[in-house]
Amino acid sequence: MNIPRTELPRVVIIGGGFAGISLARKLLNEEVQMVLLDRNNYHTFQPLLYQVSTSGLEPDSIAYPLRKVTRNSKKCFFRNAEVQSIDADNNIIHSNIGELIYDYLVIATGSKTNFFGNDSVEKNAMWMKTIPQALNIRSLILENLEQAVIETDPEKRKALLNFVLVGAGPTGVELSGAIAGLRNQIVPKDYPDLNPAEMNIHLLEGLGRVLPPMSEKSSEKSHKFLEDLGVKIHLNTMVESYDGHLVTTNTDLALKTETLIWSAGVTGAPVKGLNASAMIEKANRYEVNAFNQVNGYENIFAIGDIAVMQTEEYPKGHPMVAQPAIQQGKHLAKNLKKLIKGEKLEPFDYFDKGSMATIGRNKAVVDLGKSTFGGFFAWFIWMFVHLFFLIGFRNRLVTFCNWVYNYINFDRAARLIIRPYKSNRENLEADQKKV
Repeated sequence: MNIPRTELPRVVIIGGGFAGISLARKLLNEEVQMVLLDRNNYHTFQPLLYQVSTSGLEPDSIAYPLRKVTRNSKKCFFRNAEVQSIDADNNIIHSNIGELIYDYLVIATGSKTNFFGNDSVEKNAMWMKTIPQALNIRSLILENLEQAVIETDPEKRKALLNFVLVGAGPTGVELSGAIAGLRNQIVPKDYPDLNPAEMNIHLLEGLGRVLPPMSEKSSEKSHKFLEDLGVKIHLNTMVESYDGHLVTTNTDLALKTETLIWSAGVTGAPVKGLNASAMIEKANRYEVNAFNQVNGYENIFAIGDIAVMQTEEYPKGHPMVAQPAIQQGKHLAKNLKKLIKGEKLEPFDYFDKGSMATIGRNKAVVDLGKSTFGGFFAWFIWMFVHLFFLIGFRNRLVTFCNWVYNYINFDRAARLIIRPYKSNRENLEADQKKV
């Protein structure tokens, strides 16, 4: 990897998400050689991916170059690499660009979409975990609208204008609200020859309420906000199959649609090589102690979504959201310094700053301790918090200007089909034809 040899302890961080970048920033001026590895050369602000997929923001508004993190230190390096395996016995990682020896290894690989073994959904549904996937959704939504304008068959037009989202957690709720806003504000102006009433948004949730991780008050308010926007909510409904055209469920509900967006859950994204005892198999995540050390290893750590730190308050580990990842990254930086100096490590103590979700224009819910807010005030808090945690002044400024423009003009400037979308199914069929 062309990393200089050094007398300093080498800390290798796998992953430039919230956890990895939080740790990396705290190690910049310390007496360590830090190497940050990621398959992408940018950090993605995932809470705003849904706005990229619904034409509210361009992708560069929520992406931050990882080399900007390391460029001000001669002891810190970034490599655009995909780590393939870990040789813990010899302190070596193997990647697509070569090998690297480490003194301390931090795994911050985050999570990936969980389809719960449903192969038909995995093959045919839209995913939204990365910027390219969000752009795929944007292209498909716009392509379906363009096709619906010229479609003469009522059944085919109905399928094109049926948008089905699976999972009513924060991602599903925010995305369905954004698509409803697109229908209510943009379609009447951009597509005068299309009846907005024909465009239906269906939100499917396997449990008995929307936003299950949040309070019941927030759930009730979100449910009402979504219904006011015209979103059709189907609770206690689980998808059984999707062939690219028809969604079948565990109920009598069956929907013809060309767009199924899956936001029903995530699972860990581990790296091969560690002992089975280090993993919690059902969660596909590493079991860590109070210091974020992976079970069975003293110099290998895991932070963020990939780590399960079981406590009395969080017996299944901390929530797989940004705040635990950020806090663990900062805390581990302190503990690494202590470990190098031979000092006693301090256990991690998570401070819950609350949960929030936005449903659309002037509509959001916020859980803060025992208090719950809804409506415009919660929406304002949501905007302020997301702007604050965006990485980079430029990203904050561009996002703020976009939001102001969209709010004043009831518009979304990024309604562009930059690259036509091909579904997983179409790509597979094209590959089979080549063979």
